[in-house]
Parts: sequence; structure tokens; C-alpha cells
Amino acid sequence: MLAPGAGRRIAPVALAVAAAEVVALLARGPLELAALAVGFALAGVVAFLIVFFRDPERPAGEGVVSAADGTVRAVERRGDRWNVSVFLGPLNVHVNRLPLAGTVEQVESSGHGFRPAFREDAEQNLRRSYRLRTEVGAVEVVQIVGVVARRLVSFVRPGATLRKGERFGMIVLGSRVDVLLPAARTVPTVRVGERVRAGSSTIARILP
Repeated sequence: MLAPGAGRRIAPVALAVAAAEVVALLARGPLELAALAVGFALAGVVAFLIVFFRDPERPAGEGVVSAADGTVRAVERRGDRWNVSVFLGPLNVHVNRLPLAGTVEQVESSGHGFRPAFREDAEQNLRRSYRLRTEVGAVEVVQIVGVVARRLVSFVRPGATLRKGERFGMIVLGSRVDVLLPAARTVPTVRVGERVRAGSSTIARILP
């Protein structure tokens, strides 16, 4: 399964591959070789796009689940909230999923710049925050761009009610996703350096 909108990005490149193959079949000599080379190169691009936009089905995990695939870069207490931050690499699945069932109350973009996502000052980068009303109270999920990843995609709007693990957006070419949880109702269960999968890996347990 591919992420929403993947077809319109992959289709033009796939058509270009087909066109190059047609030219290679009809042409002779240097033109044939050039067409074959272009076709192989574009086929590689298609393969990369398919890998990048893959969106596997996953059953929702227990407790609070990760919003992103990748590596846990920080687990820290910020006042009355826990922040579990995940860094996405270029080869990770880039579709983001809801950590808990809830209603999207606000979607807000802010920040500027494209600093490396693993740095602390990356919090000033272009970002998109999703404020959710859930069973544990207010939860916030923040997509943050990086040096290469400069496009944030939203699949939902304020007012939408989603299940845990349901897709809400993606970051094109990786970067970082932070999940901010109320400390009174949750306790993180992951450590820095741990690899997690969106929608299925538990990042925190819910307190009574």
C-alpha cells in the first residue's frame, strides 16, 4: 500500500521510463544506448519513490503508540508533559499515525528554517502541531522539518475524530516527530536509541 498522493508523484516518472523504453526499441546506435541508460536511471527513481511512499497496514499497539517510524532521540519531562521525540531517516516509513484515539482540535503551522532535525535548535524549524483531545487529556503531536525534509503533509482537519494508529499526515523525506503527553496520566516506556514503528510500537503506558 502507498501513502495518499503517491500516485501523482510516481506516475509521471513511470511514464518517462516507458517512453525511454519505446525510444530504445525504435532507435539504434548511441541513441538506443542513451535511451536505455535514461530508462534504467528513471526506473531507479521509481523504485526509490515506491519505497519512500510505502504505507503498510499495521494493527494498533498497546497504550500510547509512536506517531512515527524511526529512532527515539529524546525522552524528557517538560513541566507537566512528557516529550517523546522520534527521528525519521530517509528509509523509514514516512506516514505518521495518531498515538491515541481522539479528536483533532487544532492544526497549526509555525516556525521557520531547516536546521538538522536531530539538533536541539531544530524546534525553531518549520513545524506543524496537531492538538488532540484524548482519553488521557490534551495530547500534542508535532511534525518538524529538517535540512532535506521540507514538506509537511496533513491528511486531517480540525474536528476530525480518529482511531489510535490512524494516519494523520506525513513528512516528505524524513525528519522528526514529537509526541507531548500529560505527565499525570502517562509514563514513557521507551529509551533514547530505541527503534519504533508508527501505530504499533508502545511509547508510553496509561496511568489510571
